[in-house]
Amino acid sequence: MPFREVNSRMVEATVVPGQKVFSQRGAMLAYQGDVSFTPNIQGGQGGIASMLGRRVAGEATPLMTVEGSGTVMFGHGGHHIQVINLDGDTLYVEADRLLAFDGTLQQGTMFMGSQGGVMGMVRGQVTGQGLFTTTLKGRGAVAVMAHGGVIELPISPGRAVHVDPQAYVAHHGDVRNKLSTALGWRDMVGRGSGEAFQLELSGSGAVYVQASEEKL
Repeated sequence: MPFREVNSRMVEATVVPGQKVFSQRGAMLAYQGDVSFTPNIQGGQGGIASMLGRRVAGEATPLMTVEGSGTVMFGHGGHHIQVINLDGDTLYVEADRLLAFDGTLQQGTMFMGSQGGVMGMVRGQVTGQGLFTTTLKGRGAVAVMAHGGVIELPISPGRAVHVDPQAYVAHHGDVRNKLSTALGWRDMVGRGSGEAFQLELSGSGAVYVQASEEKL
């Protein structure tokens, strides 16, 4: 179910009988038609195990289930919204950046250390992002939030992309990540994370980068 971008800060979803949309609670701005909104206690499409995994991971952003027949407009906090269409692959995204997504997508949680080893854990400590991240897999659309707009950068074999960890929003594809230091440890004494660290993404896929180093 594609989302229609109303403007840079609002999207509209068409809800049809028999299909669900999940969104952050409080993200509904307006709707038309016979549409219901209920707290999601099943952990999204991933079920109870997925919900418990997210709670352990600190990925417990409250969701609501949207069903019925009509159209719903979503937005939150005036943040810029980027719609990402998945064609069978997996999107890795911080839970608090999820605005809304198709109920057909399979939701789960992944330990970032499994992608980046020790550096994956360091990334979580340094950037303030969780050691775990939310995964959405399948065919459907996802609306994510960011500061200042988003750009999609392709990742291809032999052409890694280096991203300021604070500007990272999400990525998809067969991508590996690791954290590297741009400065020596002595140079970082007294500094924030800033450009002292770079998130290197390699493989095949794409990464979404926001035009800001500000967290949501």
